[in-house]
Amino acid sequence: MEFELWWLLGFPLFFALGWLAARIDIKHLVRESRALPRSYLTGLNFLLNEQPDKAIDAFIEAARIDNQTVELHFALGSLFRRRGEIDRAIKMHQNLVDRDDLSEDQRLQALSELGMDFLKAGLLDRAESVFVQLRGSRLVDFALKHLLDIYQQTKDWAKAIEIAEALPNHESVLWQKEVANFHCELASAAMANSRFDEARQALLQALAINRKSVRASMLLGDLLASQGDDEAALEAWKKVENQDPVYMALVAERIMDAYRRLNRLDQGMQLLRSYLDQYPSLDLLDALFQWELQKEGASAAYHLVREELRRNPTLLGLDKLLEAALLTAPVEQRQDIELVKGLVHGHTRRVARYRCNDCGFKARQFYWRCPACGGWETYPPKRTEEFDLTP
Repeated sequence: MEFELWWLLGFPLFFALGWLAARIDIKHLVRESRALPRSYLTGLNFLLNEQPDKAIDAFIEAARIDNQTVELHFALGSLFRRRGEIDRAIKMHQNLVDRDDLSEDQRLQALSELGMDFLKAGLLDRAESVFVQLRGSRLVDFALKHLLDIYQQTKDWAKAIEIAEALPNHESVLWQKEVANFHCELASAAMANSRFDEARQALLQALAINRKSVRASMLLGDLLASQGDDEAALEAWKKVENQDPVYMALVAERIMDAYRRLNRLDQGMQLLRSYLDQYPSLDLLDALFQWELQKEGASAAYHLVREELRRNPTLLGLDKLLEAALLTAPVEQRQDIELVKGLVHGHTRRVARYRCNDCGFKARQFYWRCPACGGWETYPPKRTEEFDLTP
């Protein structure tokens, strides 16, 4: 390639331009570093030396000296909240909200952080006020999510329904289940206060939203039974089989009580046996056992439990078999059976629990809403064991 002499003149020019650019960058960096409060640099030094408490004090001083350090205010406020120093977090974010020189995005961020502070502090009314302000902003989804959490905590189910229906994905299967449970909560409160028409409307609304709502069918049956209409109540409870048969254990006693009031115990027991054959459950077995014992006697009840234990061997079933055996055993054998039953029963009380499918939280009683994670219908109505007797 032919070499042009003038290229030699270009090299010094390029070098001079590079040197000038570097000088400009260095001057800009020095100017910016000098503009930072000295306490800010001190805070960074403390962080590098793993002294977080001293670093925080230095950063607070930097924020006090220079009001332009908005991001530092946000960082400190979030840090205080994570450390459990909620009062300091609230003060930091409230000061930001009260400032007039923030951009709209910064003000919304400050409001959202303040709402989270109030929520963490348990000041639900003040958190609600903040999130309501955010509903008309670009943070509407964030606000709705936390408002829904607040209204569930305060059991304001009417507002919870309104918020849930305002969520973007409110028509999903998940939200159908949630909103149906909100209506069931309203129905339960109305029934407790003898507002039966209001309760019926809430339950019908729950079933319209989620036709597989077992809880709505159960409550509707309870409502009809309380008004003396056992036939209609039975129809409501029997619908549970098509909605989710695992919940049949929860309505077994209700069904038998209704058949007893109608003087049709044989029909009720035949129905319960068919349910137990199709959907094995200790609670179903327990319900049928009590009625079998009452109507047919101890021997029939013992044979019922023995056959079920052979079909589904579990410690819970063994505990029930030993209970039945005590009723039929000769007097001289009862002490030994009581000893074994005491050992088995003590163990089953420790391991037999309802278990949340979402978070794994275990409880002795059944919950429609998990007390640990807040999930709705996450507890299968079937007690689990740490192990069973299956070979």
